[in-house]
Amino acid sequence: MSQVTIVQVIYNSKRFIEPVFSGIFRQTFKDFNVVAVISGNDDGGKELLMGKFPQVEVIDPGYNIGFAGGHNLVFSKYNSEFFQLVNPDLIMEPNYIEEMLKVFNDEKVAGATGKLYQADITRGILALHKDSPCTLDTTGVNISKSGRARDRGQHEEDKHQYDALVVVDGVSGAGAMYRRAALENIKYQVSNIKNEYFDEDFHSYWEDVDLSWRMANAGWKNVFVPSAIAYHGRTAGSSKSGYGDVSGFIAHHRKLSPRIRQLNYQNHIFMYVKNSPWFYPQFFVREFFMFIYILIFETATLKVLPEMFKLLSKMFKKRRLINTTITHGRV
Repeated sequence: MSQVTIVQVIYNSKRFIEPVFSGIFRQTFKDFNVVAVISGNDDGGKELLMGKFPQVEVIDPGYNIGFAGGHNLVFSKYNSEFFQLVNPDLIMEPNYIEEMLKVFNDEKVAGATGKLYQADITRGILALHKDSPCTLDTTGVNISKSGRARDRGQHEEDKHQYDALVVVDGVSGAGAMYRRAALENIKYQVSNIKNEYFDEDFHSYWEDVDLSWRMANAGWKNVFVPSAIAYHGRTAGSSKSGYGDVSGFIAHHRKLSPRIRQLNYQNHIFMYVKNSPWFYPQFFVREFFMFIYILIFETATLKVLPEMFKLLSKMFKKRRLINTTITHGRV
């Protein structure tokens, strides 16, 4: 078994396959295998992948299994010491995995992310713009008492302000590496035959921060590795000025699909319910103003409420389950 299993969940991502998988096979670290889970193939990406990169093992469940379910399938099937996640729109520098592995010499490190830059996907390809100033996409995730999780440095020009290797609250799943032992430590059983690593009730969005938060609560570390560089064509991120620019915030949200907005709203609450040690006043204040905003500007997001309330009791059950797992399995 390879030391590292590289995982990608593909959802109609044919236009990215050649540059992204070429980046994978240019890695200086060679002890890896590659697994692609097909979550959507309306564009024929599966056939292109199998033709151009036959060394990739393809798993096709036959339906949209989602980010969480697709990765869980691989985590449960492979026994590699580490898992390197590669988003369908992420290109790694050749030494990305080599640099990431170095921080795992600390046995308390569960997850890590490199320095991810924003890439241009407006024309259907990844344009890296290496010769111009690079704009940061993520250098790890900070989580506040209000439950707001934000990628460190997102939209900032890289002026070497994030060049220190540091422990962070969480790591983005776009280019994260996880230690198998940590995944096994924080998983919880949801049925007699199924364990969850990523929370499959999230389907997509915020499941990566949820996982990081659970790892931190169990005594593991999440680390930012500035020497590992990659380029990410993010579909959904934060608005450039955050809440400080209301018009910019509204304009940014309107660019997102209704389903993304719904999952974003539902899952950030689920993440907080499951993991926050206390229900801080800041959380309720933020949620009040967020709900007012949705009532005025994003009424379509309200369609998620029946599904959300149906699952909310399940999230509290998972909170109790996680606390029990942490009590008995803390590293």
